[in-house]
Amino acid sequence: MKYFLGIDIGSVSVKMAVLDEDKNVRASVYLDTSGAPIKAMKQALEEIRKASESHGFQIGGVGVTGSGRKIASFLIGADVIKNEVTAQIIAALHYNPEVSSIIEIGGQDSKVILLKNGIPVWFNLNTLCASGTGSFLASQAGRLKIPVEEFGAYAFRSTLKMNIAAKCTVFSESDMIHKAALGCKKEDIINGLCEGLVRNFINNVTKNRPLGDPILFVGGVASNQGVVNAFERELGRKVIVPKEHKITGCIGAAILALQENIKETKFKGFEVAKHDIRTVFFICGDCQNRCDITTISANDTTVGYLGSRCEKYNERQKILLGIAG
Repeated sequence: MKYFLGIDIGSVSVKMAVLDEDKNVRASVYLDTSGAPIKAMKQALEEIRKASESHGFQIGGVGVTGSGRKIASFLIGADVIKNEVTAQIIAALHYNPEVSSIIEIGGQDSKVILLKNGIPVWFNLNTLCASGTGSFLASQAGRLKIPVEEFGAYAFRSTLKMNIAAKCTVFSESDMIHKAALGCKKEDIINGLCEGLVRNFINNVTKNRPLGDPILFVGGVASNQGVVNAFERELGRKVIVPKEHKITGCIGAAILALQENIKETKFKGFEVAKHDIRTVFFICGDCQNRCDITTISANDTTVGYLGSRCEKYNERQKILLGIAG
């Protein structure tokens, strides 16, 4: 049996999953990048290697997604490279072929995808501001000195409806400080924060478009039961949170690799985790574009470039990869 590796490198986390030919998750890992995405990627790959050797997985294909998908494809070797929207749609349809709406809230961005008969008809992303995302909640949890994992339990104990500004981190902190000074309970503040996050999502991400049923809620924030409950109250309907909601992006990437009917994978092997991988950033001043270029090297050998908006470094990339023309 062949196995397929899905990789999702996001802004604050690295996710990997191994699926069998029946699309069952056989191994997975979720790691915070902690400001070092390459290090986290290598660590995650090493954990997947251990699981693969233990169970005898033979990787027959690799799919990558996320904001760091190009780096992952250069370093690890990818057969399929897709954006996060496509990967999330594929994963959602795997969990529920009838899905009509997908809500995804991650570490630093959020998105909504609307489907009709399995076909995406509209989507929108919030990438300009991190308010209402996982990092936003973590920031407020730190101010309240409460683990973000306990937000749901606190929100559940709330007995008073309270409005907390959640459109901006600065305004939210100011509002929370004001409410605390008035003697408001932490559970009421947290519940108000969850409800404010949901209102912000409905107004600014969905643009008040109606969400059809079934609704799937994925991403790290879906672990927060306080936010799940707030969505259900606001929408007046059930919101489905899949068991593997934190890793649906890499699950979708793995399924895409499975569907590709790959004869020979481009996967470079788990030894990549042991390579000395480095990135060097510089600004190319050879034309008006002034591109932000990142040079990627493995074991002191340049393996790729990111950020080129003209053909200069694209051509160098082709030479490195041995691509004619």
